Amino acid sequence: MKIACIGEVMIELSLMGDSREALVGVAGDTFNTAVYLKRTVASHEVSYLTVLGTDSFSDQVVERIAAEQIDVSGIARTPDRVPGLYAIKTDENGERSFTYWRDQAAARLLFSPEIGPTLDDLRHFDVLYYSAISLAILPAEARDRFLSLLMEFRSMPGKRVAFDSNYRPRLWASQAEAQQYIAEAWRQCDIALPSIDDEMDLFNDENEDAALQRLQQYGLTLGALKRGASGPLDLGDPASSPACTPVDQVVDSTAAGDSFNGAYLARLLDGATPQQAARAGHDCASLVVQHRGAIVDISQG
Repeated sequence: MKIACIGEVMIELSLMGDSREALVGVAGDTFNTAVYLKRTVASHEVSYLTVLGTDSFSDQVVERIAAEQIDVSGIARTPDRVPGLYAIKTDENGERSFTYWRDQAAARLLFSPEIGPTLDDLRHFDVLYYSAISLAILPAEARDRFLSLLMEFRSMPGKRVAFDSNYRPRLWASQAEAQQYIAEAWRQCDIALPSIDDEMDLFNDENEDAALQRLQQYGLTLGALKRGASGPLDLGDPASSPACTPVDQVVDSTAAGDSFNGAYLARLLDGATPQQAARAGHDCASLVVQHRGAIVDISQG
């Protein structure tokens, strides 16, 4: 399988408790997913598509992506921009808080006429994966261009699109704008990876059943509704969802959903049933949340 993950990679400052020291890393939601996808099934050909600058931090990002055996030939470079930056703190319960510096990040140039990618760049992939963050960072005209490309891509035999509605209100002009674009993204989706908290926050669903019914109205029958410690629900057959045990202690919930997506997609695209894929996703996420940072060594534990 040839899989392209599309979005933004940022420089990550992980603050250590109350100290002023920070670990410097590289992370971003779709990049995190690409890492766990490749680590779970190494035979998949995983590529990352983004835009970076020509500065030393951009070089560091490219080196970090390539170190995970992820193809970087689809990364565009521009001398006029640099990567985004964010700082992350976690409390004693493993919950996260973020501060971002990303308004002029190079990734915001994705799907511009000058940068691309174009349909010709995408057509050799079997699966495209992106998130609502990938959409939110783009200007409106680039979002529209991207969604049109997805429609054309899906019309080709054997092509599929996977999507995660990773809703971050501060990236959108309004909730209504986010609802419009994310609903359209669900309509252009073959493998759905929503999170219950994001869906309820964005669409004002009264409860889990209402969110599930709304998602199914988009025609989504393949994928999983992520519910944290409660375990995922299979979108096609919720009654067949695997029973999952929560971890005893969450150290850092960063990348819980991203790692689930990576392992889920890896196993599903390798021939596993949706239920087997959901189990793999939950197991991967359970391991990740017991360690600090978005990218951890999944051989631990």
